[in-house]
Amino acid sequence: MFDRDKWQEIFGTISQNKLRTFLTAFSVAWGIFILIVLLGAGQAFRNSAQDQFMSDAINSLYIEGGQTSTAYDGFKPGRKIELTNADYDLVKSKIHTIDNTSAAFDVRKNATLKYKNETASYTIRGCLPEHGFLERVALLQGRFINQIDIAEYRKVCVLGVPVKEVLFKDEDPMNKFIEVAGIPFKVVGVFKDPSDRDNNRIYIPLSTAQRAYNGKYLDVLWATIDDKAVGKSEAVVEQAREVLAKKYHFDPKDLNAVKIYNSALDYIRVMNLMDGIKIFIWVIGIFTLIAGIVGVSNIMMIIVKERTREIGIRKAIGASPSSIVMLIVQESIFITGVAGYIGLVLGVGVLELLNKLGVEGDFFKRPQVNFSVAISATVLIIVAGGLAGLFPALRAAKVEPVEALRSE
Repeated sequence: MFDRDKWQEIFGTISQNKLRTFLTAFSVAWGIFILIVLLGAGQAFRNSAQDQFMSDAINSLYIEGGQTSTAYDGFKPGRKIELTNADYDLVKSKIHTIDNTSAAFDVRKNATLKYKNETASYTIRGCLPEHGFLERVALLQGRFINQIDIAEYRKVCVLGVPVKEVLFKDEDPMNKFIEVAGIPFKVVGVFKDPSDRDNNRIYIPLSTAQRAYNGKYLDVLWATIDDKAVGKSEAVVEQAREVLAKKYHFDPKDLNAVKIYNSALDYIRVMNLMDGIKIFIWVIGIFTLIAGIVGVSNIMMIIVKERTREIGIRKAIGASPSSIVMLIVQESIFITGVAGYIGLVLGVGVLELLNKLGVEGDFFKRPQVNFSVAISATVLIIVAGGLAGLFPALRAAKVEPVEALRSE
């Protein structure tokens, strides 16, 4: 492999056919470049999808009230099912495969908030302490709602960053009082939602929200499925529906009576779709690379034909067929290896440039390829180079010295 004479011959052949070698190498480099860029783009789509799910707990169930669409157990269709605190306790006690639970009551979507001379309209959400974990809120100041707040009906609130900036500007909001739909609440924390989707709201204790704003019903019950039961999330959904169906006398098969959103199932579906896209990208990239490899193989065939007389002389003076094969394969691997590495570096460079320029959107985040992909691409280049040179090399090894010496 490191025979100096062989490398001199390889470089000599390349220098005699610079344009031909460059065009061949370019096709290989382009194939690897396209593969890396496409894989980086595919990873950006995957990152975006994961971020959308990671803004909340992935293995979540969202249960909302609805309206019956079929007659059942003597009851007519069209009944409105509204969830209560008792339903929260019922679901929590009956379904043992859920671990974190919360309930929420949206007081108003555009409630008036006031601090000194500043006013603004934001959503007020009454919730339980575990809501912060389920929303994955990042506390920037203070704390979230706690159990004492719930038990004592405290008038405390946690502000999203935009709410804090509008009402308080550069002033520290901690322990200050704001008017929330006409009722004073003490600010005990400031939060930032990882997805920026739920920043335009304030959180207050659920018990306080229901008492102060006459809230009899819940907008949503929220629970996370135990990690061991995530694979059986659909069974958990059916169990939750059956528990509520028994209480409210509706058909468990009536999906409109109670609406249950299973984020775990959606996450699995989306990730499977992303895996399918990744496989599709590999197929496209490999076929693009094959086009370049075919070019390399054709060039090596031409080289073998041009060097038929030389190969015949080598065999006449004792060169073994394996040494002839290794010479051709080595040259092929060298050309594809260098070209492929250049394509790999350029592809990674383009992805890094996109990251530095901040070329992102809601569905395209952090385009990148990991180390394992780079290793896989490198192995692919070497294998492809070897295959590109193997068939011309085997043909060269079969050359008879007498016939080769007669060739022009």
